[in-house]
Amino acid sequence: MARHRILIANRGEIAIRIMQACQDLGHEFVAVYTAEDAGSGHLDTARAMGGDRALARISSYSDAGDILSLADEVKATAIHPGYGFFAENYRFARRVAERDRPMTFIGPSWWVIRDLGDKINTKRLARRLGVPTVPGSDRAIYDEMEAEAIAESLFEFQTDQEVKRPTVLVKASAGGGGMGIDEVDDMARFRQTFRRIRNYSARLFNDEGVLIEQRVFNFNHLEVQVVSDRAGLGPVHFGTRNCSVQSLGKQKRIEVAPGFFPQGISYSFDAAKVLGDIVDHSLSMAREINYDNVGTWEWIVGPKGEPFLMEVNTRIQVENGVSAAIARLRGENAVNLVREQIRLGLGEPMGYGQQDIGFKGASIEYRIIAEDTQNRFTPWAGRVEPVSWPKAPWLSLHTHMPAGRAYQIPTEYDPNLALAIIWGRDLAEAKARGLEFLDGLSLDGRDGQDVDIKTNIPFLREKTSTLLEF
Repeated sequence: MARHRILIANRGEIAIRIMQACQDLGHEFVAVYTAEDAGSGHLDTARAMGGDRALARISSYSDAGDILSLADEVKATAIHPGYGFFAENYRFARRVAERDRPMTFIGPSWWVIRDLGDKINTKRLARRLGVPTVPGSDRAIYDEMEAEAIAESLFEFQTDQEVKRPTVLVKASAGGGGMGIDEVDDMARFRQTFRRIRNYSARLFNDEGVLIEQRVFNFNHLEVQVVSDRAGLGPVHFGTRNCSVQSLGKQKRIEVAPGFFPQGISYSFDAAKVLGDIVDHSLSMAREINYDNVGTWEWIVGPKGEPFLMEVNTRIQVENGVSAAIARLRGENAVNLVREQIRLGLGEPMGYGQQDIGFKGASIEYRIIAEDTQNRFTPWAGRVEPVSWPKAPWLSLHTHMPAGRAYQIPTEYDPNLALAIIWGRDLAEAKARGLEFLDGLSLDGRDGQDVDIKTNIPFLREKTSTLLEF
């Protein structure tokens, strides 16, 4: 395989993991950083692996022109977007691939990102293949009478499902958030809300379209890890994971693989069948669209075991390591999904099939974050002293905090500090080891007002006891 020079257009722990994978595969890399990130440990790693020429400053991780100009300057042959920033931006991916000096975008092809990034298109594809989706519209609704008919059918459906408080979500189809999405629990309020969201969407996005969906309560958030090569003909899965422990803002805090654990937990439904069904559905969609890199199919599962597809994330995810920890490729333990993403993204054939992939044990990933979980998960910013933790063969920890010196958390970015991945022969052992890790983790710091660091460690410890229970 040709030797590449890969521009890593991201920061923090994922940048470090990409560097390590590049080195393992024999590729050169250039990592980027901003002025605010000058104290990040990912700069130390880049210098240690590649010297000063493996590091370059940019104005912003979100400035496409700056990144592409630097890519030309350093003669990069590929760009790895990591996650966030440009990872799911099909326009950026297309620019990378189709410019005068084309490069390889390490991720799915831009048209795959475009098609699956459109939630309406994804929903239509899923329904055409018989994949269950959240009940509701699969296109933008403009007519108020049609909207009312859809809402009434959703209220009736939830009543039949014995939902205590039937609720409908009303969303601006062209974008939004905040005022662009609302939920209602009666038809009188629905009419008022539909008009407001329609007007909001027209004003901000020049499109009056509205999506109407069922609001699902008391659900578990599951994911299927899909991997395929550029041919897109033989996608495989690296298992399921459960991401139901989240902040108030629905941001993940603990991920567990596999998604359910029927070997040790009793469920009111056939959990093994649910896991098999969401894997089969995810792979059927991947085959249909010729998915050609690493991606995640996200599901919600209701209290009766009904799965509904939410969306597809066309990128590597933060929690890729928790799936890799239980995966076995031809019996070997060292599955590295970041490495696979790069290798396949650069055009290598997969070289294995589903029959070569097995699974063993259970794994937990903790996201260690500087935040006050008692105060609505408010971010904490300050100076963090060097972190230490007990080393163990069942533990891997990824962090961009520098070794041997303090780290000032930049206020410009989320205060993520580390990812800890714990493996156990079963869920009980993984949970026990997880608590052992959390109890042994040393993390100290103070902010500008001399207030001690706030972290989510107590929250993680509390939630560990009930992982994968429904």
